Amino acid sequence: MAIFNIHETLLAYTKQKTEINNQLSTVMMNMLSASRQAASTQEKYNDKESELYMEYYNEGEIDIYEIESERLNQEHELELANLNSWEKELELQKNNLETKLNEINTFENTWTKLLQNNIKNDFSYGAVQQ
Repeated sequence: MAIFNIHETLLAYTKQKTEINNQLSTVMMNMLSASRQAASTQEKYNDKESELYMEYYNEGEIDIYEIESERLNQEHELELANLNSWEKELELQKNNLETKLNEINTFENTWTKLLQNNIKNDFSYGAVQQ
């Protein structure tokens, strides 16, 4: 009976590990998405900056270029700050999930050793009686 209960506990840990791994996969995909968005944002910023340069600076309208460039830069920095905040939140979620996974692995190892000891004791006990 004790062996059966230990098997149930191990199955519960397996289920928890599966759920956490699923959540971890989602977080990792979101981290990838955040990195991709940061690269896309940087590319768009570079393109717009080049357009401003060609439109105003080359035409001698340096004051307008500087104003528009500063506005564009502020928008870009705000977008990057939002993405960085999201990436930090995802990193925190990832670390929390990995910590939970490590705890479950530790518990699972303990229960596995207990199961092995119970099985060993059952066989040893049976051998002694004969």
